[in-house]
Amino acid sequence: MNESRLPSLPCLCASFRRAARALTQRYDAAIRPLGLRVTQFTILQALSLTGEVSQGKLGEILALDSTTLTRTLDHMRRAGWISRRRGEDRREWRLRLSASGRNQLDRALPTWKEAQLHMAGRLGDKLWQDAFHLTGKVADLAVASGDLS
Repeated sequence: MNESRLPSLPCLCASFRRAARALTQRYDAAIRPLGLRVTQFTILQALSLTGEVSQGKLGEILALDSTTLTRTLDHMRRAGWISRRRGEDRREWRLRLSASGRNQLDRALPTWKEAQLHMAGRLGDKLWQDAFHLTGKVADLAVASGDLS
């Protein structure tokens, strides 16, 4: 693998955000012809894995703020990809993948797998596995740390 063409950034957050934006652009380009964005695909995938879940819990799983998640979910609900119902607490929404959402996810999976294989091939097995370990560890630490002051 070649040295980076990009300058090193002295901030871990800035470096991760740059990497996340670059990956998002790559995956968005791959699945855009299917009428999806990677943010929507990720939500479909998460709901496929969790089954029915509260909107709050989904936000925790994806480390997404409520405003961003609500806006994306509203669009996906209007598209018919997710279903929601009130929880026992009337303030809570329970979400699940609809049949249309399952179809959309199933249509996108082969293209997503191609993007995954492309990135895995470019990184190599060790860096690919290390990336998953590192991003998971950083996310866990950031969520557990709470206040950074």
